[in-house]
Amino acid sequence: MPNFSIPDDVFFEAANQFPTPFHLYDEAGIRRRVRDVKNAFAWAPSFTEYFAVKALPNPHILSLFREEGCGLDCSSECELLLAERGGFEGRVMFSANAMPPREFAHAIHLGSVINLDDLSDAETLLRLGPAPEEICLRYNPGGSLRQGSAIMGQPEESKYGMPRDQMAQALRLLSARGTKRFGVHALLASNSTDAAYYPELARILLKLGLDLEKETGAVFSFVNLSGGVGIPYREDDPSCDIAQIGEDVRRVYREEIPSSRKEPVRLCAEMGRFMTGPFGWLVTHVIHEKKIYRDYLGVDACASCLMRPAMYGAYHHIHCAGKRDAKRDHIYDVTGALCENNDKFAWERPLPEIGIGDLLVIHDTGAHGLAMGYQYNGRLRCAEVLYREDGSFRLIRRAETPDDYFATLV
Repeated sequence: MPNFSIPDDVFFEAANQFPTPFHLYDEAGIRRRVRDVKNAFAWAPSFTEYFAVKALPNPHILSLFREEGCGLDCSSECELLLAERGGFEGRVMFSANAMPPREFAHAIHLGSVINLDDLSDAETLLRLGPAPEEICLRYNPGGSLRQGSAIMGQPEESKYGMPRDQMAQALRLLSARGTKRFGVHALLASNSTDAAYYPELARILLKLGLDLEKETGAVFSFVNLSGGVGIPYREDDPSCDIAQIGEDVRRVYREEIPSSRKEPVRLCAEMGRFMTGPFGWLVTHVIHEKKIYRDYLGVDACASCLMRPAMYGAYHHIHCAGKRDAKRDHIYDVTGALCENNDKFAWERPLPEIGIGDLLVIHDTGAHGLAMGYQYNGRLRCAEVLYREDGSFRLIRRAETPDDYFATLV
């Protein structure tokens, strides 16, 4: 269920110190999650979590991951700059996807492991200079990913990755120019709370890597399980037991990797949502009420602060600070001020009776929250605040101003 580890007094105090709306992040929760993941995979040779920067691209948050011994997964030039300025040289996984050559060059400069999305990426890489000694290849098996009778993902609908024959072709091309070791990567499901997802993916990738090693002669050196491990957005959603997932991946690893193998196969992941999602909240005041065919609560946040509900119809739990245990006997749409009818955080949501001035807390915004923000309709992106382990608050991104809106005009 959504994370209620933070008492309402914290939200009230933060709202006293900073104008709403803002995203509030829990430092202690993020650090605990990192340590839980590392403990779950402590058995794996040289396990590394490469935090997916796109989930929460704030240098203050990234510094927590650096201090906890993690790397970063980057997929753009600005994300590479965040890594560079944050001291992550040599600890970057760069996931290519229709990338300009200069971004490959920047990633190489940082000592990144390049995760190639397409056969043409190998050719682009070779035009820049010698082939890296170690490379990663992104796999797309097509079809559907199934566990029993349940469909866990639809790779055939994804724009990412290569079929197996193109992976072999890319690996031969790179090996001829100096690549000696390779890893395999795939993201075949998103926000999966099925405990079988990571073990099933591990089995697919381990078998694939061993087969490609035999076929090409390059050394199979690591598996990147990517992200995809989900969080419970709804109150009745299941939670992922990362310790059990780690143990199940360990069982698969032992079954697939021969005990006589001299070269260890490392394991890494690039989780984003699972690492920070439950440890962020969008804090917003109710500023307007409207009663027509439905009852509407207008808040001072809008989709520029949290786009997922408007874009995907995604569910985010909402509670009213100070009324957590009150009976939810009123039905509201919770809306922002954009001139778009989909600018809503909730549709026909049962909540306690709420009035102007009440403080609403929108849960699970620690990943793909402000990171997906935009400036449509002249609505500006909000602030980010870190709730520190010592109980203090730190502003880690100020809210945008009209000057920011006009700054790029020529």
